Amino acid sequence: MDLVIRNASLPDGRRSIDIAIEGGRIAAVGPALPVQGAQEIDAAGDLVTPPFVDAHFHMDATLSYGLPRVNASGTLLEGIALWGELKPQLTQDALVERALQYCDWAVARGLLAIRSHVDICDPRLLAVEALLDVKRQVAPYLDLQLVAFPQDGILRSPGAFDNLKRAIAMGVDVVGGIPHFERTMADGAESVRLLCEFACERGLMVDMHCDESDDPLSRHIETLAFHSQRLGMQGRVTGSHLTSMHSMDNYYVSKLLPLIREAGVAAIANPLINITLQARHDTYPKRRGMTRVPEMLAAGIPVAFGHDCVMDPWYSLGSGDMLEVAHMGLHVAQMTGQQAMHECFLAVTETPARILGLDGYGIAPGCHADLLILDCGSTVEALRLRAARRLVLRRGKIVSESPRAGARLQLPGRPETVNFRLAR
Repeated sequence: MDLVIRNASLPDGRRSIDIAIEGGRIAAVGPALPVQGAQEIDAAGDLVTPPFVDAHFHMDATLSYGLPRVNASGTLLEGIALWGELKPQLTQDALVERALQYCDWAVARGLLAIRSHVDICDPRLLAVEALLDVKRQVAPYLDLQLVAFPQDGILRSPGAFDNLKRAIAMGVDVVGGIPHFERTMADGAESVRLLCEFACERGLMVDMHCDESDDPLSRHIETLAFHSQRLGMQGRVTGSHLTSMHSMDNYYVSKLLPLIREAGVAAIANPLINITLQARHDTYPKRRGMTRVPEMLAAGIPVAFGHDCVMDPWYSLGSGDMLEVAHMGLHVAQMTGQQAMHECFLAVTETPARILGLDGYGIAPGCHADLLILDCGSTVEALRLRAARRLVLRRGKIVSESPRAGARLQLPGRPETVNFRLAR
């Protein structure tokens, strides 16, 4: 074997497991494998997991914080206005440079697959050209999937639909939309129909910003589910954000969730950004702003978490850490049961990998040897500690290393070091 990882703990709870790797793929998984590796790594009981996956991001805006000015209010609408001010100043070189820097951060965080929305309302399609270039450059170490995103509305923005078609022809992977930003509810519903039919004709996936609003009457997810089922697109359609659902009455939601499940539509929540940007008009009580994650999971709807923004017009924080995203999701959704916390870990690993349709993802013979060794012993401990990524492997090769977390103490009669892990 090229590499054997010994004594690993796996996300499904198995312990003392070996993973044999040959030719960039996993050859065998099991306890005490009777094989030798040209290189052997002792995981020492630490968690070995497939890499993190970000199902919702905006790489064309990332690391642009402060350009052309800071979002003084921190609101969604000022962020959209800021992006409109910045777009005419964008250059392809600057877009590529910022995106590549973020991809460096991502790899260091064990984030090896990203679905990024790219704004197509600029007729120059500079951002599309830039991110297609980035996609080619990072392909050896990171899977970048692009969504043609009409930030200003496919019907509201002149020429946006033609721009979207051009972007798809250039190599963008997924059809996006933003129905709640159209001028009327009727236009929003019509945009969903047009975009779903376009995607269906070309055999493409759909991922729409849907109902990123506090308005309980913003119900475009229902329309998205209807067209997904009508067109036979089950498993290829995703609704992102869905924040209006936190304001809907329970009776309507009891009808809506089965419709989403039957239509095979997946959901993506963005805990850091949803909790920050929503409910800004509330005084108290103040709504949490995130969609109904536990209820959707209970209904059988796949739910992933996305980072959405890092240091851009909408959000001045972030560093590409999907464990931070899941950690916020866990708290906001009150998912503190043991299985619920594990589901939050899956929401940044296995579930988004399925939504994106990633080939060869997982820890099983035949899967790509894309793996992380985390400084923790379980998925719950990974969330608690936002565990250090001891090793990040891409196709069986180490692409990033980090030291274990810890501190040196100078306390009388106490241990010299702590690592924040509970001794058993």
